[in-house]
Amino acid sequence: MSDLGNLLTPERVIVHAQANCKREALSLLAEKCGDLSGIACDKILTVLQEREKLGSTGVGGGIAIPHGKVKGIDEMLGVLALLKKPVDFDAVDGEPVDLLFLLLAPEEANAMHLKTLSRVARLMRNDDVRASMRGASSADALYAIAMERERSRAA
Repeated sequence: MSDLGNLLTPERVIVHAQANCKREALSLLAEKCGDLSGIACDKILTVLQEREKLGSTGVGGGIAIPHGKVKGIDEMLGVLALLKKPVDFDAVDGEPVDLLFLLLAPEEANAMHLKTLSRVARLMRNDDVRASMRGASSADALYAIAMERERSRAA
């Protein structure tokens, strides 16, 4: 994977999503991924919940990067979501989360999964990017912010 443009598309972005807790946020992401991939939502949700049992994917700064490997998907899949209001995500800094970037990988994609996870983390940890994302009023705007940062990073 050369860039996040291969991972994220405008259809894979959700803005002002409603979730009242971590479980609802993960369910929302699993449902979106299920619609996009054809994989059962409950299968995706189980993968995400099992990963969360190992430790929260809430990495601080109001962001979470839930991720996992799912049997049956052929390529990396990303979904970026901005919640209407932050939810408790058991994040490492104790802060609630309103920006989530879900990353799903094929079961055999070990190195690619880790490389892409690192790239997503670098994007989401940037203070300016997070501030811009939180000001996005539409999925297209949120997508454009993520892609602009990726393009400037590649330049």
